[in-house]
Amino acid sequence: MKSLIPRLRAALGIAALLAIPCAANAADTYPTMPIRLIVPYTAGGGVDLIARLMAERLHDTLGQSIIVENKPGASGMIGANYVSKAKPDGYTILLSAAGEIVVNPSLYKEKMMFNPERELASVTLVARIPNVLVVNPSVPVKTPAELVAYAKSQPGRLTFSSSGIGNLQHVSGELLDRMAGVDIRHIPYKGAAQQIADVVAQHVTMTFTSVAAAMPFIKSGQVRPIAVTSSHRLEALPDVPALSETPQLAGYEVVNWFGLFAPGGTPTPILDKLNTAALQAMKDPRLLQALKDQGAEPAPSSRGEFDAFRRAETAKFAKVIKETNITLQE
Repeated sequence: MKSLIPRLRAALGIAALLAIPCAANAADTYPTMPIRLIVPYTAGGGVDLIARLMAERLHDTLGQSIIVENKPGASGMIGANYVSKAKPDGYTILLSAAGEIVVNPSLYKEKMMFNPERELASVTLVARIPNVLVVNPSVPVKTPAELVAYAKSQPGRLTFSSSGIGNLQHVSGELLDRMAGVDIRHIPYKGAAQQIADVVAQHVTMTFTSVAAAMPFIKSGQVRPIAVTSSHRLEALPDVPALSETPQLAGYEVVNWFGLFAPGGTPTPILDKLNTAALQAMKDPRLLQALKDQGAEPAPSSRGEFDAFRRAETAKFAKVIKETNITLQE
């Protein structure tokens, strides 16, 4: 019986060595059939548009059809979970945002459908999407410092809306409260349209929303932009300061983003090929313009850079959520 053990070990070793060329060969010929690009949101939205433009460019580079499939639900987690459980062969990939990847693990905890760190491999960061803080023009503030002073003079009376509990808009407001030492109450809505409509109607004082969603209201004078949530001013709103420019809010930054992922365990050569193709796709003028139209800043990256960014973002939001006591129940 003992004599079988060395032979079994040798056989297993040979099998492992034989598997290495197979993986390499698969990467060399990849892709040999259409690739499914899962978008965990409804069709017709901003991320869906970006996905379809990216699919066209990936097709040009990889030589295979890229089929965009929308799998919305549970704030993006249905689609992300689907990809996390897919076969790790490079034929099912995901375009997803910060919420379901780096924020939700700290909110849902043991109820989280999947483990993003283990079950989703980085391909590339695609873009960063800062929000803009807007108020109704009747609110007597024009700068972040004036807003902080006004909020301190009326504790608990001002309100901010978001498109849902636990999303980055909610996090943005709670972080502003904590850093500035104010009490601006959160009013969650079920979508972006109503959250800004109620600022216009003076039902809530202010909201955090995307530049793309806010711009028509800013241009028409129905809302006033006070600040952006990025660490720097934006090309689309050059006269609007970053919240971090205010001394009390130094270091403030809450920025949405979206990136490209594959199932965990996807072979490194396939991930590298996807990264190369995605970086090439992001040179396309139409795609860059579409990102700009969404108020997004293109941010292509290496896989290693995206991995490091994800880890830092996960740690940052875990800290913010703990310090601001954000929960899924309000």
